[in-house]
Amino acid sequence: MRALRVSQALIRSFCSTAQRNRVENRVPEKQKIFQVAAQWAGLVEDNGLPVYLKGGRNDNILYLVTMVLTMGGTAYSLYFLAWAACPHKK
Repeated sequence: MRALRVSQALIRSFCSTAQRNRVENRVPEKQKIFQVAAQWAGLVEDNGLPVYLKGGRNDNILYLVTMVLTMGGTAYSLYFLAWAACPHKK
């Protein structure tokens, strides 16, 4: 009987949803340090462009090609699913 109580206590402590050790979120602090260092090194400039277009013309072309291929693949997949869902004449 005692073994049953001990095993129940172990299971309860292992499966507890309460967090035993509070872990402090230090991500914002580290992020600020990284951003200040990047600005100091001249790596970051805020020109209002999204990050995927900051590389210039080549990034813009790559983005457009990726979007066209993604949309084309999605449209083809939806067309094929609609074709497969319709009954075919034999």
